Amino acid sequence: MKILKMMLLLALPGAAVAQKSNFAIDGKIQQPQKNGQIFLSIRTPNSQLLDSVKVTNGSFAFKGEANGPTMVYIVYDQENKGWDNIGRNGDMIGFYVDKGKTTILAKDSVKTAAIKGSALQDAHVAYKNLLKESEDGINAINLKYSSATPEQRKDESFATPLREQYMKFADKKKQLQQDYIAKNPSSYFSLLAIQDQLYSGSEILALEPDFNRLSTAVRDSEAGQAFAKQIAAAKATEVGVLAPDFTQNDVNDNPVKLSDFRGKYVLLDFWASWCGPCRAENPNVVAAYAKFKDKNFTVLGVSLDQPGKKDLWLKAIEADKLTWTNVSDLKFWNNEAAKLYGVRGVPQNFLIGPDGKIVAKDLRGEALHEKLAELL
Repeated sequence: MKILKMMLLLALPGAAVAQKSNFAIDGKIQQPQKNGQIFLSIRTPNSQLLDSVKVTNGSFAFKGEANGPTMVYIVYDQENKGWDNIGRNGDMIGFYVDKGKTTILAKDSVKTAAIKGSALQDAHVAYKNLLKESEDGINAINLKYSSATPEQRKDESFATPLREQYMKFADKKKQLQQDYIAKNPSSYFSLLAIQDQLYSGSEILALEPDFNRLSTAVRDSEAGQAFAKQIAAAKATEVGVLAPDFTQNDVNDNPVKLSDFRGKYVLLDFWASWCGPCRAENPNVVAAYAKFKDKNFTVLGVSLDQPGKKDLWLKAIEADKLTWTNVSDLKFWNNEAAKLYGVRGVPQNFLIGPDGKIVAKDLRGEALHEKLAELL
C-alpha cells in the first residue's frame, strides 16, 4: 500500500540572487465583465507577498523588487470577493519576472492572457513546451485512474496497463529533464527540473551531481541555497550517522532535548494535527509504542503545527492517545527540528539507537513493527 504524506510543495517557486532588480507588470483586459481587482501573489523560500490593485477601464499595474527569477501569480477577482474567497479555481495565471517590464494582454480572462516582454518567461514557456507531451500523458492517466471505480482500481487488467503507460511518460519526462539540465547549466529551470525529480521520488543525494554542475549563479540563488541545505540535511541524517541534537518545548513549555533520550531506541516522529496521513498513521505508532515501550523504546513526537494553534496540537495528542513526549515550536513548515532533518513532508520519522546514531528512516505500517522486533 502506498503511504501518503502531506508535502511541503513549492508551488510558487522563486529564487533570489544577491543583486536585486526592479520589475514592472502592465496589464490590460480588453473586455472586462466587471472591473473588480487584481491580486499579485509571490512566494519565495524566504518570503511571501500578497498585493492588490483595482482594475480601472480594464487596466492594472504593479511594480516591485525581484531577487532574481521569481514566479508570480496574478488573480482576477471580478466580483471583489476577496483573496480568501477566491479558491484554487479562480481566474489566475502564473509567470516569471526578473527585471524590466512584463506586459499582460487578456480578452476577458487572465487565464488565457498573452505574456510578453520577459526573456525569462519565454525560457519558461520553452521548458514547459519541452515537457508538455509527457505531462499531458501523465495527467490523462491520473484522470483516468481517479475517475475509475474502486472495483476497476483493484482489477489488475485495468490498473497494470495504466501503470505501464504512466511509467513510459514519467521516464520520458525524466530523460528530457536530464538532457535539459546537461545542456543548460546556467538556466534557472535546470534547478526546477532537479527539484521536480526530487518531488517525483528521486533521492536527493542522487541529484547532487546534477546540482553541482549548475552554474554558480543558479546554485547561489535563494532556491539554490535552499536545495543545498536539503542536501546537507540529507547527509547529516543518513543511516549510521549521529542524529543532530535539538531542543524544543513540550506541551507544558518545558525544554526537551533529543539527547535526553540517549540510551534508548527513540522514534523521532514528525507529524501535525492538520495532517490527515499523519493522523491515519498515529494508531500504528501507538500500537508499536504499547508493544515495545518496556523494551528500551520510546517515541519523541515533533509537531509541525501552526503558530497560535497550540490548542489543536493538544487536542490531537489527546484524541490520538499519544502518551509519549511531544514537542513543537509551533512554526509550521519552519519548525527548526524539521529543517535540521530536511523534512519536506509528513509523516516522516527517524529511528535512533541508544548510541544516538540513526538506525532507520521512514518506517511506516508493519515495517515499523518489524524493525523494532528485529532490534528489540
